[in-house]
Amino acid sequence: MEQSKTLAARVKEKELVMAPGAFDALTARIIEAQGFDAVYMTGYGTCAALFGLPDLGLLTMTEMVQNASRMVDAVQVPVIADADTGYGNPMNVVRTVREYEKAGVAAIHLEDQVWPKRCGHMSGKRTIEAGQMVGKIKAAVDTRKSAQFLIIARTDAIATCGFENALERGRMYAEAGADVLFIEAPETMKQVSDIAATFRQTPLLINMAPRTPNLSAAELKKLGYCIVIYPGICLAATIAACMGELERLRSTGSQRNLEEWIQSFVQLNDFLGTARYADLERRYRSEGD
Repeated sequence: MEQSKTLAARVKEKELVMAPGAFDALTARIIEAQGFDAVYMTGYGTCAALFGLPDLGLLTMTEMVQNASRMVDAVQVPVIADADTGYGNPMNVVRTVREYEKAGVAAIHLEDQVWPKRCGHMSGKRTIEAGQMVGKIKAAVDTRKSAQFLIIARTDAIATCGFENALERGRMYAEAGADVLFIEAPETMKQVSDIAATFRQTPLLINMAPRTPNLSAAELKKLGYCIVIYPGICLAATIAACMGELERLRSTGSQRNLEEWIQSFVQLNDFLGTARYADLERRYRSEGD
């Protein structure tokens, strides 16, 4: 797939976009290096990895945008970013859209939870009235400068109001102008299938997180989904790897050789672009240096 093709073009052409979750610029680069065509900036991972906090609405819009901006600077592929509830009412959504679009992300998703929100796969969620969310979506669509900047409308209503209400909200949000619908946390294969059948003409995003059946990309493409996000994949792998290595260090008193972990120190520096900066240093070095 051409990296120059925008996320909007891929969605329009009904290509399946797999977007693993990154929590910082390094994990975003690793995802890109592994051949994926998009990166998803996970809000849960941002809270956990950068602040050591749970995803309970504890971060500000500014903190989230800063992380998204670093990822955009680090990769060439599109970045899809979590924008929580838009951080307030439609007036706040206007600023949220401006800041994320200015940061260079390809898409954001906005959710219909009450603030402070919480992770979509945690218990205790509450949702606002659907009409309030419609106002937020309209504000987001009217504010963006480019139609290439996608507005993804997420509803958490399955957990709060039931499956049929979530489908009805999806219809309302699509009519309000959302480019992509994100019906969060379907818990059965039937719900996953029914969402796809209900919105055959509307691009759909699905979140491969704990409450949702763990389907393959091929299965999801066949159903008609166009974006699949995997928010926890890098975070979970990092935590597991760190715990294993630290337990080994604590129990043995020595760490493994670096080459036994991933790659040589030279290869790691190459991956981070050390050679490019060395070239720049040589190019602009003064005679007295």
